Amino acid sequence: MGFFDELKTSLEEAVDIKNGVKSPTRVTRYEVADVKAIREQLNVSQSEMAKVLGTSIDTIKSWETKRRHPTGLAAKVLATIQENPAFFRALAMH
Repeated sequence: MGFFDELKTSLEEAVDIKNGVKSPTRVTRYEVADVKAIREQLNVSQSEMAKVLGTSIDTIKSWETKRRHPTGLAAKVLATIQENPAFFRALAMH
């Protein structure tokens, strides 16, 4: 299974979990991403990052100030972007 297929499955599962259709099969712990460092490395604005990740600018700000931490799929996607910045560009195109 390719990475995008796996991500799509994860996204669909996340939606089902959010809607109460199914419970999480496993909880994977990811290192808490340094969102600001990732964003600066990518050289994108908070609004660009929020748009690509499908979240709000307020969420990005709260991650960057460590008031909140990315969880679930957001943590997985950020961990992937941290390891492979090109993945962000690929997400931005979809």
